Formats: sequence, structure tokens, C-alpha cells
Amino acid sequence: MHDDGRYDDPRVTGSTSDPVSRETDYPSWSPGASGPADSDPLVLRDEPAGQPAGPDTTEPAVVRRAPDAATRPVNAADVRATSGRRNTVAAVRFESAVPHQPTAAAAPDAAPVADAPVASAESLAAVAADPTYVSRETPTREEDDPPLAMEAMRAVQILNPSGEVTMPRPHRTRVMCVANQKGGVGKTTTTVNLAVALALHGNRVLVVDLDPQGNASTGLNVPHHTGIPDVYDCLINSVPLAEVAQAVEGIPNLWCVPATIDLAGAEIELVSVVARESRLDRAIAAYPGQFDYVFIDCPPSLGLLTVNALVAAQEVLIPIQCEYYALEGLNQLINNINLVRQHLNPKLDVSTILLTMYDRRTRLADAVEQDVRNHFGDKVLQAVIPRNVRVSEAPSYGQSVMTYDPGSRGATSYFEAAQEIAERGVKEPVGRNA
Repeated sequence: MHDDGRYDDPRVTGSTSDPVSRETDYPSWSPGASGPADSDPLVLRDEPAGQPAGPDTTEPAVVRRAPDAATRPVNAADVRATSGRRNTVAAVRFESAVPHQPTAAAAPDAAPVADAPVASAESLAAVAADPTYVSRETPTREEDDPPLAMEAMRAVQILNPSGEVTMPRPHRTRVMCVANQKGGVGKTTTTVNLAVALALHGNRVLVVDLDPQGNASTGLNVPHHTGIPDVYDCLINSVPLAEVAQAVEGIPNLWCVPATIDLAGAEIELVSVVARESRLDRAIAAYPGQFDYVFIDCPPSLGLLTVNALVAAQEVLIPIQCEYYALEGLNQLINNINLVRQHLNPKLDVSTILLTMYDRRTRLADAVEQDVRNHFGDKVLQAVIPRNVRVSEAPSYGQSVMTYDPGSRGATSYFEAAQEIAERGVKEPVGRNA
């Protein structure tokens, strides 16, 4: 007897005991007792006593399988007859303990592979009951669409080439001053992109570049070199705004009043001008056309140019960078707005707060957002402008991000902000004659 997982053949070893596998484990089994033929995992019919084993033996071996494949010994080989004859010694000998590899014929009896996906009974029953059944694991259309397809859908929505999609138009002209005394918070970027988004969706928009740097004119690809009529002529020389405004190429319903370097000396020259704080207000009121929106891009200061913008506007849009320094200067800006409201423009109101340069990876951005929302409440737009390189690249091509990369996150965020501003204007109409 060898300790290799089997008992040797009695015909070889001369033992009188029956060859029994050590895995034998069926009810009512005992050494020397023969159980029912159907209950044995493998039942081997032996040759009649005295009949020699040899090539003349034609009776094949009988193999009966257990009803349940799980009760079959994993180290037992299939005993099959080959070419109608069998070698008795080889047929009754068990194979050594090796992992059982089912053949194609034995595949139905083999246990399922652990890594193979197995459909649940509920899924099979649901499919049988309803051929149109869709599992909950099936991805939806939005999840199944590739990223490029989703980006293309957003681009079509923003560019609106057919012109069918329109944003709500206000009942009266909304003059919005985009102001913040801190530089680099996104005043010019916000002005340009909001104006383009509204113009692409059926609104008549005018952008007044009141910053001597002329960045808004650059972003809209409007010439603003020396010698071009600009907003300086309107403030100092009382030139009508209609003679200075230029149509923006490629964007219907959008006009821009450019700013040149001459505007840098306007603050000094305005000191001696009568009614210096309301020069821009009178220029906008005298414009013969009717606009839905007038955006005034202010310089990063609280001088006479910014005061002119606050007097001409009814609403103030404050872009706030999601950093601590932006919050520190906000208090002084609010105080100046209150002074203008008390003495020069009682209709002025801080109507919109827009969070810009939001970085969701930092806790500071979340903290600034929570502080601003707790202080200003519903005035803060739900749309937040994230940090996006496409927004910074667009001006170098003389475009807004809406036309440069309409499928980017920056364009999508500004589009949502413009849509929210338009919807608020319909609910609460404002205007110079309100």
C-alpha cells in the first residue's frame, strides 16, 4: 500500500480487499460492504472470478456517474473504454491526485469557473418574463457616450449654430458693472464670456471696455490701437457712443466700445469736468439702439473710471477669486458701492456674485465659497468658474473661450452662469427707467 491517495490493484499486490478510494463517502458505507450501485460515485464491475484478463475480453467497463457532480472525487480519472476493449489492470487503477481538467464531453458535469460571470436567478427570470428587460448594470446613454461625443454635444449647445435656442430676454435694458478693486480675479474674462454667451443665444449685448489695458477689446478681437475712436472720446470729448461702438466679428448681436492707452489719462482730465461722475451714464442713455445687456468692464481700482461705471449701472456683478485676498478687499468695495448708492445712484444694487478660479482640490476654495454664500445668500450664482487653461489660452487667439473651445469646462461653466443671469433678469426686471 502506498500513500499516494489510492489503494493499489489487488491483482497487482495480491491483496484480497476490494480497491476502495479514500474519498469514498456515501451513506451506509462500511469496509467490506457493497452499497447500492446508484449511490457509488464510481462503480466498477469486475471480471467474473477465474476469467483471465486479456485482449479477448470484450465486455466494456461500466461507469455510473453520481447525480451530483460535486460528489465526484476530484482526483479520479474518467474510466472509459478505448476502441471497445480495455486493459483490466489500467481500468481499475485510479489516477494520482492532480487537478481535474474536464474535457469537452465532461464540460456539462464540471463545476463553473469561479472567475466567470454568472447571471443571477432574478436576472434570468426577468429576461424570461420580459425580453426587453434591461439590467441595472447596463450603462445609461449618458454614461455610455464617449467623452468626445459629450464634448461635441456641449459645443453645439453653446455655439447654437441654428439660433433656435434662446436665453430669456429682459423686459428692459440691464446695465451691469463688472467691478472688483483687486486685480486678476477674472473681471475681463467674465465680461467677455458672459457677453458672448448671451449674444449667441438671441440677446443684443454691448460691452464697454473701461480698462486702460484694453483686455476686453483684445478678447473680442476689436482693434484698439492708437488713433481708433474709443471710450475716451466719449468721456472727454462727448463723442456719441454709436460712433465708437464696433460690431464684433463672428458674433451676431454683439458690439464693443474699445479702450486705448489714451484712457490712462482720463482720470486726471475728468477732475475738472462738470458732472464728471455721470459722463458714461449720459453716453449710454443717448445711444439710439436698444440693448438687452450692457456690460461695463472696470479697471482694478476705485478711481473716477470705476465711479462712472457705478453711476451708469443698475446692477453690480462682482467676480470673486476663491482665495483669501479676494475676500479681504471685498469689504472696501462694498463700502464704496454704498457711498455711490447714497449720493449718486440710489438704484445701484449688488445683484450678482460669481466665484471664479475655483480649485476643488483645495479646502481653501471650499471655505471661501461657504463664506461668500453665507454672507451674500441668493446673490451668489450656483455656477462656479473652475480653473481651466482654455479660458487663459483663448485671448491669445483673439477669442472668448465660448468660441475657442466651446466643449471645455470653462466654456460650460460660463454658459451656465449666463443662463442663470438671464433667468434672474426675467424674474426681476430692472432698467434705467424702472
